[in-house]
Amino acid sequence: MVDLHAHLPQLPNAGLGAGLDLLTWLDRYIFPLERRFDDAEDAARLAPAAFRTFAAAGTTTILAYGAVYKASTDGAFRAAEAHGIRAILGKVMMDRVTYDETIEPSTILERSLRESEELIATWHGADAGRLGYAVTPRFAISCSADMLRESAALAARTGAWWQTHVSEDPGEIAEVARLFPDARDYVDVYDRAGGLGSRTILAHAIHLSDRELARLVETDTRVAHCPSSNLFLASGIMPLARYREAGLGVGLGSDVAGGPDPSIFSVMQVGAYAQAALRTVGGDGRSVLAPLDWLRLGTYDGARALGLEDRIGSIEVGKEADLIAVDPRLTAARRDLPYDAGAIEAADVMSRLIFRAHPDMVRGAWVRGRRLEGPASS
Repeated sequence: MVDLHAHLPQLPNAGLGAGLDLLTWLDRYIFPLERRFDDAEDAARLAPAAFRTFAAAGTTTILAYGAVYKASTDGAFRAAEAHGIRAILGKVMMDRVTYDETIEPSTILERSLRESEELIATWHGADAGRLGYAVTPRFAISCSADMLRESAALAARTGAWWQTHVSEDPGEIAEVARLFPDARDYVDVYDRAGGLGSRTILAHAIHLSDRELARLVETDTRVAHCPSSNLFLASGIMPLARYREAGLGVGLGSDVAGGPDPSIFSVMQVGAYAQAALRTVGGDGRSVLAPLDWLRLGTYDGARALGLEDRIGSIEVGKEADLIAVDPRLTAARRDLPYDAGAIEAADVMSRLIFRAHPDMVRGAWVRGRRLEGPASS
């Protein structure tokens, strides 16, 4: 499984703040938590447990945000290096609004760029590409136009990814319009910064206009669909079928802790229910995804969004053996009910894994054939 959007420091707060709007939730639950993720010691405590948690849920590749601090991001990379998970991480960049009360405001932009470049030099492409770096301006509300432009240039110059958030919440969208009055819309803010392209992952993208959607498709920009957090924070429902019909590259993200569960199987379940609701209640007549389509979205399409589909995302000769073993018997309504695996089609097995997911059903996870710590042993 490929998780295209998560926040490592937020894992302890998973499940808190349901129904709050995005900006209130950030101020109340997230910024105080991330403020404490400020050094290598904090990373050494949390990051190994976080990677074990993601592996136990079946995630073998993760694209994640750290906090604003270089030391804890470096510590998270060290934990990923030791654990064996395939990880692309980034130090969060914020210069318009920040929770780092120790930094001199006039130095934030230069310091954040310098620290990000130092982390890139150390970690981007480490272990023959198992580890990678994503330059990570948090979102337009917390970043000046200069920060967005310079961070995009840094990613382009170094070959790193560029990740941020877009069009998640109506209040957020209105605030971006106020802060960037010359931009045509939210996507245009990032377009003017030079941030769009095939190495960019934008999280959420729920409320895109036709113009925004067309521009993302034109620039081959990729999107992380996070249905669990979109509903948990009452942000909205992405019109996934419309986006796919337009040719937008989409994968799945847990968005922990906005999403309360690190499992991509859980994300598929919420996404499937949301798309069914959009069709039956929202009047979107496009077809909803079948179970095997959701599997592809959480595996190969996620790998493709990262440009890694030649290495991971499917089980084929020549790829790097990122695998999970799942016991579908645990999806039965009761343990004493019979389960005849031979009589069930592949689509039916996947339907069970999505809609009857069990927290212990992932029995093993491997990256490049190396078994990861986390899943219950078989």
